[in-house]
Amino acid sequence: ASQVIERNGKFYWYVAVEHATIPGKAIGVAVADSPTGPFKDARGSALVTNDMTKAIKHSWDDIDPTVIIDKDGQAYLFWGNGICYYAKLKSNMTELDGPIKTITLPHYTEAPWVHQRNGWYYLSYAYEFPEKIAYAMSRSINGPWVYKGIINELAGNSNTNHQAIIDFKGKTYFIYH
Repeated sequence: ASQVIERNGKFYWYVAVEHATIPGKAIGVAVADSPTGPFKDARGSALVTNDMTKAIKHSWDDIDPTVIIDKDGQAYLFWGNGICYYAKLKSNMTELDGPIKTITLPHYTEAPWVHQRNGWYYLSYAYEFPEKIAYAMSRSINGPWVYKGIINELAGNSNTNHQAIIDFKGKTYFIYH
């Protein structure tokens, strides 16, 4: 899973990749002037590598990146398999701005998505395997997060179930596979 987000006229594409020299998955970031590209490596190195995340012992915990830019302009990167990681991003969108933190959620598998609505933060995620979609809520992007329940049952035609919740032209959309 990956995500493109716009900031200051540039489009940043966060992706999970297999790292060439550090065993395990990594998060990379590319940049473009258009949401359709062409995208170029923004750093020349991974933003997050498996040796930076120690909460889970397997090598694929650094997957499914998503980014939210909070109302105060602070950008946050969320990701993870087995545990939800998050960290602030610097305004250049290509560097972490502080420590990597974790969020403990019931039956968290992967695919975090964070959005804000009416003063609440919503963190939805893939729940168990085969995957359902669950969510938690908080008044702060830093938590505490309170689990609220399942919002989408098994898809029926796929073991994975990843989502996005967006506002577009006055309506809210729940998009999933």
